[in-house]
Amino acid sequence: MNQDNTQVESVDREAVIAALKQVYDPEIPVDVYELGLIYDIKIEGTKVSITMTLTAPNCPIADEVVEQVRNGVFAVRAVSDVDVQLVFEPEWTPERMSEEARLMLNMY
Repeated sequence: MNQDNTQVESVDREAVIAALKQVYDPEIPVDVYELGLIYDIKIEGTKVSITMTLTAPNCPIADEVVEQVRNGVFAVRAVSDVDVQLVFEPEWTPERMSEEARLMLNMY
């Protein structure tokens, strides 16, 4: 509850994950979540912080992917702020992909 005793709506983690699954790597037909590009999701009230990486540090459309992640999460009900941190440590490797992504890419 906030100061005027009204309940503050919280952000649903599963809805954030569903939003992330709508953002695709432009070179690989798999979403950023299943690719293992999302390192961390923190939800504090209505604020969401995402720590993510890319498959390659020199990705020419890195800003576009980060913006798609930000916009996708911002569209989730109750989200008031989204902070996306792009990191390259630890480096992404194919082992971070989900089983679903491996199957989609025939990498099993």
